[in-house]
Amino acid sequence: MEGTKEALVRVRRSRNLPTAYQIGGPVTHLSEEQVNLLTKEFQSWYDEAKNRHIKKVRGRYWLTYLVLRYTGGRLGEVLLLDDSTDVDYRLGEVKLVTLKRRKAICRTVSIPQIVTTEISRYLAQYPDMRSQVFKLQQSNFRNCFYKMCALAGIPRGLSHPHILRHTMAINLCRGNVPLTITRDILGHKSLETTAIYLQFSGIESKQILRDRGFI
Repeated sequence: MEGTKEALVRVRRSRNLPTAYQIGGPVTHLSEEQVNLLTKEFQSWYDEAKNRHIKKVRGRYWLTYLVLRYTGGRLGEVLLLDDSTDVDYRLGEVKLVTLKRRKAICRTVSIPQIVTTEISRYLAQYPDMRSQVFKLQQSNFRNCFYKMCALAGIPRGLSHPHILRHTMAINLCRGNVPLTITRDILGHKSLETTAIYLQFSGIESKQILRDRGFI
């Protein structure tokens, strides 16, 4: 009989989910250095656009990246955002919507001021893009993401947009953010799902014990 781990892996592959989901071990994610390198590549690509039209196009990818990075949202959720109605520029919040079984489930996630400032600046330059900023094709954004990851030297196995969700989750959990808050930010149904991100490798466990004076 097929083992539980193998069965779950097969299900996830059949649903085309990222292979970075690891069953029974720590979830793969980007290091702080890798995130910084990736952000630098996206920003340089946007800033170095040769003309106004190219910058207008690239800006949408840059803003989508920022929202993914700072919300831990799923790509499909971020691409549903309406910059006119789902972004609260005063409070620094975005409303993410998950579509499940024809039912819309909403959650509000706080974002840094840098993100709302970038969105506002873009819309000031390109007012005709209002309500259209995030309306990208998933495949187009994924291809752009793969390209930026390659430029940043990030391994192919980590070069998918969902890795930003993993990374956000890991950072929240290891930053001592209560598990219930992390669950709400990520939009998980149960704490069991969120708890996956609390798993550590042997090296990480030893370092934590050493830092806290247990060994």
